[in-house]
Amino acid sequence: MRITRINTDQAPADIKPLYEAAYQQRGNVPNMFRVLGHRPEYLKTMLAHFRCVMETGTVEIKLKELLAVRVSQINGCDY
Repeated sequence: MRITRINTDQAPADIKPLYEAAYQQRGNVPNMFRVLGHRPEYLKTMLAHFRCVMETGTVEIKLKELLAVRVSQINGCDY
């Protein structure tokens, strides 16, 4: 059994602004965000963690994204 992804047009009113912010920043709403749309409190926490990891430090965001893609490939996961 798989957990469904909540699309932007299906998202509850409290989730839509979070999806829209992700879209503005990334150009898409990642699947992991859309799955967590079922649990808004988890989504909010995960987004805060994601911003902290991606937007701080000395490593460029692009390199962090490439690293995430590569780790997913190595582990045989869809990214």
